Amino acid sequence: MRLRAFFAAATLALGAPLVAQESKPVPKDSVRVAIPGCSKGYVFTVGPRTTESAGTFEIAEGTHLRMNGPKKLMADIKAHEGAPIEITGLMRKGQTLNPGVNVGGGVRIGPAPSPGSVPVASEPYIDVESWRLTTGRCVSR
Repeated sequence: MRLRAFFAAATLALGAPLVAQESKPVPKDSVRVAIPGCSKGYVFTVGPRTTESAGTFEIAEGTHLRMNGPKKLMADIKAHEGAPIEITGLMRKGQTLNPGVNVGGGVRIGPAPSPGSVPVASEPYIDVESWRLTTGRCVSR
C-alpha cells in the first residue's frame, strides 16, 4: 500500500508542469534593464543608482523614459505615482546611449544628424515587464 502511494505521489510530482517563472528571451537589438526612479503618468524619471539595484547598463539620472506596458501593469504603477519604484523592462540598445558631451544642467552637445537620415524620437521608451517599490523619495520639480 505504501509503495502504491509513493508511485502515485511521484507520478503527480513528475507530471505537474514546472511553475518556475521563465523570463521572456531578450531580442538581439534590446537589453533588459532594472531602473530606479519615479513615475508620473506614462513618463518615468530615472533616479540615482542604489546598491540594491545593481545593473551593468547605465542610464543617466534624470533621463525621462516613456513607459509602454499592459493596462493593468500601468494602472498599478500609476496607483503608486510619487513613490520611488524600480521598473524592469526591455529597451532598444541604441536608445540608452546619450551621444555627445554633458555640459551641465541637463544640456548635452552632440553630433548633428547626417543629411538624409531619418530623425529619431527624442524620448526613449521602455517596455515595462514588472515593477517594485523601493526605498528613498521622489523629488518633484
